[in-house]
Amino acid sequence: MTVLRRLVPYIAAVTAVALTSVFIAFVVGRTQIANISMLYLVAVLLVAVAFGTTAAIVASVLAFLTFDWFFVPPTHQLIVADAEELFSLALFLITAVVTGTLAARERARAQEAEHREGDAKLLYEAAFLMAEPELERAIGAVAEHFRAALDLDAVAIDAEAEILPRPAIAARDEAARAALRATIGNELRVMDPHGPSRRIRVVGPGMTGRRERLAHVIPITASGQRIGRLRILPRKRAAALGSSDERLLAIAAAQLGVTLERARFRKDATETEALRRADELKTELLHAVSHELRTPLASILASAGSLRQRDVNWTDRERDEFASAIQEEALRLDRVVGNLLDLSRIENGTLVPHKAWHDVGALVEDVAGRMRPVTAGHPVRLDVPEDLPPVELDYVEIGQVLSNLVENAAKFSPPGSEIGIRVAREDGDIQFEVSDHGPGIPTADAERIFAPFVRLPRPGHGSRGVGLGLAIAKRLVEAHAGSIWVDPDVNDGTRVVFTLPVAAHGG
Repeated sequence: MTVLRRLVPYIAAVTAVALTSVFIAFVVGRTQIANISMLYLVAVLLVAVAFGTTAAIVASVLAFLTFDWFFVPPTHQLIVADAEELFSLALFLITAVVTGTLAARERARAQEAEHREGDAKLLYEAAFLMAEPELERAIGAVAEHFRAALDLDAVAIDAEAEILPRPAIAARDEAARAALRATIGNELRVMDPHGPSRRIRVVGPGMTGRRERLAHVIPITASGQRIGRLRILPRKRAAALGSSDERLLAIAAAQLGVTLERARFRKDATETEALRRADELKTELLHAVSHELRTPLASILASAGSLRQRDVNWTDRERDEFASAIQEEALRLDRVVGNLLDLSRIENGTLVPHKAWHDVGALVEDVAGRMRPVTAGHPVRLDVPEDLPPVELDYVEIGQVLSNLVENAAKFSPPGSEIGIRVAREDGDIQFEVSDHGPGIPTADAERIFAPFVRLPRPGHGSRGVGLGLAIAKRLVEAHAGSIWVDPDVNDGTRVVFTLPVAAHGG
């Protein structure tokens, strides 16, 4: 099959000259031979465009000999009697060879341009795949992309473990995958990261020594250091990649080097940002401990110490006041510690919603009942329709969101003012609203108050609190794919709104 493929250009040259000769034989009596000979140039040009320079030269020589043998007197001889005819034949041969060579050269340039266009398209598509945010998926897609585009048995891309934990292998079948895995060995250690690609002889499963494969290994470098390798297993047994494929894969390795280095920088930046945020959180925690935890502890210690004084005869009312103060400050301390722990779990990603289908009305009534000690000085108005559908949510976490909002409303509202809790269905979502008649929140601070440890000074209230209630509420709502905000259209007090999506029951 290979020999026949090599003979195709020459067979085409002979066929083109033969067909032209037959055509000339039918019209030779009607047209001057000097003009009809130009048809051979057409045949030479067609062969040059289709099969290249060598076939064009062969067609030119065959056309010269055939024209001389059949159509130049004396016919059926290679002798030319007329000097003018000899000059014409020589000129014809030179013209045929030159035009055939030029046509073949233009064909080669066109093919090279087309090939470069294909390479550019292949690299562009690979660069597009490398833009995938998830590195392992992106590298796997790139490996399969090159394997399919270059018709390879297998392609593997691996890098340093901290960048890419396991190599991405794209293989035609399991045998090719296993054969490519065999390239990982001592021979890779001696590879020059700045040198050309290396070929490694490997033996796949079931292969004998006669069926060895040559795997090409191309180093992936970044900032002058090798950070990975691109391993190629061609389809043909012991086949070498062409120079164009080698160049293409070298460019691909350079692109992969940039991608892997960018991923490493992104990972370092993420770790640096996490350390920075952890340091900020630690600083804020220390600040909260030094202020918000010591105050209730001091009150508890003072009340407990007063109760233990033997030389003072406290009345029953005074003893009840000390006990109430201890209980109130202990509850406050418990809420502060609980909020700190919740924020820590949220930031670490360990606080995950455990969703189930719940009745929203029952949830609101439960929260309102549990918050009665906090809202004792405020009438609470509930507005919950009875026809609300069940919602898939974490009962404890959404209950905590409502509790934090109600506690804030009670803390910053004038005594005796009303606190409203409203639930409604809006645009396919369930919308919760907690409103009060306090001093309100400035528009400029409407987004900032949802950040941890942000406390706004309130007239008559100072900045009491750690500033975690709204921050925790925001993170819990967003974990349920919802959103939370401060209603800017409220003129009297504050209204905090959050929404939860409603999925089909049982979906």
